[in-house]
Amino acid sequence: MKITIQDIAPGEEEEIIVRCRELDEALLRVIHELKTRRGKFTVTDNDKIRQIDAGDVYYFESVDNKVFLYPEQGVYEVKYKLYEIEEEYAGTDFFRASKSVIINLSKVKQFAPDFGGRFEAQMKNGERLIISRQYVPLLKKRLGM
Repeated sequence: MKITIQDIAPGEEEEIIVRCRELDEALLRVIHELKTRRGKFTVTDNDKIRQIDAGDVYYFESVDNKVFLYPEQGVYEVKYKLYEIEEEYAGTDFFRASKSVIINLSKVKQFAPDFGGRFEAQMKNGERLIISRQYVPLLKKRLGM
């Protein structure tokens, strides 16, 4: 594998180009790591503006036409729609768990079957989220089950 690094002029956007015959698991992991480590969400916290790394997000939830970001502790409103987050972070550990929730699979401690064909995800911070039965087959596929 050949790696080329080029300096860019001030003001130019950084860019990564992946040229390969096939996207294997190793490349997908590298791409995921780049996307989640570089991605940031701007939030307001008591009239202060903060940025939260995408890799620190446990899940997103849509309530009353607002989307909220949940890191290990706290909750913040973001100015994105769930479908925008889903599209931007496709191919990463972010997984649509229901119509109103996207979870970060890397922050899940364990899964357990629940009533009606649903699954329950216990997050590393102790929270429990439901994966609706519509998304369970996709989850099983992602987990290699």
